[in-house]
Amino acid sequence: MARLLALVATVVAMVMVGMGTANAAPAPAWPLVGADATGPEVTSAQYLLRQHGAQIEADGIVGPKTQAAVKAFQTGRGLPADGIVGPLTWAKLVVDLDSGARGEAVTGAQHQLVRHGFAVTPDGVFGASTVTAVTGFKSKHGLPATSLIDAVTWQWLIGGTPTIEGWALPLPRNALPRGEYDDPHHDYPAIDLPVGTGTKAFAVTAGTAALVNDSSCGKGVVLSANGVRYIYCHLSRHAVASGAAVRPGQLLGYTGSTGNSTGPHLHFGIKIGATSHCPQRLLLAIYDGVAPPAPATLPTSGCSY
Repeated sequence: MARLLALVATVVAMVMVGMGTANAAPAPAWPLVGADATGPEVTSAQYLLRQHGAQIEADGIVGPKTQAAVKAFQTGRGLPADGIVGPLTWAKLVVDLDSGARGEAVTGAQHQLVRHGFAVTPDGVFGASTVTAVTGFKSKHGLPATSLIDAVTWQWLIGGTPTIEGWALPLPRNALPRGEYDDPHHDYPAIDLPVGTGTKAFAVTAGTAALVNDSSCGKGVVLSANGVRYIYCHLSRHAVASGAAVRPGQLLGYTGSTGNSTGPHLHFGIKIGATSHCPQRLLLAIYDGVAPPAPATLPTSGCSY
């Protein structure tokens, strides 16, 4: 009887390892990839379209050929042919992959693994290094620790934000597409990120928070770190105390339209001394999962209309 119980316990333990943790977080939202979109999710969509026979380049840019390929794919799968790769289209695009697989979809998955910090070569061959990377990636996110790339794994690969030591996006990743993070500001180096009232605003890096409440910025937060000030304006309410030490990704407040604002959005700026620096390159790097440039190297002009 003791042996039987031990055997059962062993089997249960093995099953639990294979299942991942019971407290795994919900999968991130699929990104929306439409006309003129750029970035790693575009590249993933292009590799998957190539897997399905599309004759396009995987250049990370949604141009006319890529959009035509998306529409043709959607039509062939009975989906609305709007040219936007959203949840329904992603679900049809992704294919299950496992050890020994070859092809365009494998290359697309490998590019995403590299984005998440794993040392693999995007060569289209699902070999030993890719197996190790996939199992490591899945274990990290509480998924079954196997080499199978199924739809849920794809969703984590494409929709998930890589961890960049010391940095985080100022908004939830699914709040805006990548293209919004390179838009110019209307009249000086900064950026306005259009999101509805009540969207969470996060600390981009570790620092000390100071609260603002004036006629221009409205309710805001100035996050000071290593001589750099990261400025958040037009919040609907604060979620941190003045003088608090915050970590990257910590909630600072909720977006709104307070102060000198024409509608709900997050105004985000970077200042060193009295000089404003363009935040676009820093935000794009964080979005893409690569080390951002030092704030002092960011341009001081060319990021406004």
